[in-house]
Amino acid sequence: MEIGTKFKVTVKVEEKDTAKAHGSGTLDVLATPRMIALMEESAYKCIEKYLDDTQSSVGTYLDVKHLSATPVGMDVYAESEIIELDGRRVVFSVKAYDEKGLIGEGKHERFIVFSEKFVTKTYQKLEK
Repeated sequence: MEIGTKFKVTVKVEEKDTAKAHGSGTLDVLATPRMIALMEESAYKCIEKYLDDTQSSVGTYLDVKHLSATPVGMDVYAESEIIELDGRRVVFSVKAYDEKGLIGEGKHERFIVFSEKFVTKTYQKLEK
């Protein structure tokens, strides 16, 4: 894993991806939460090949601007680039584009965790 590593994911915007469907608005345009999910997907997939079977990564920080609306039927892609490495903390520049240009940008951090330990600790919250 090194600074400058990039990964890109692409989807076609469907009705299920809209603000109306996500409950984040009333319009049939790409929902901000869906754009953010695409950015996170590109980031976790960017580092996935560097992790062993006992590890995963979790999002810990996100600061994003949604700059332009995208209609249903248009292709959208999100690209992440590693800009900082600090132990198990990985920082990304994230950007999203539709067929007409930049629609969102920001910064995202992920933390590499040991899957079993992380899930066990999380589910201890259910214990009385």
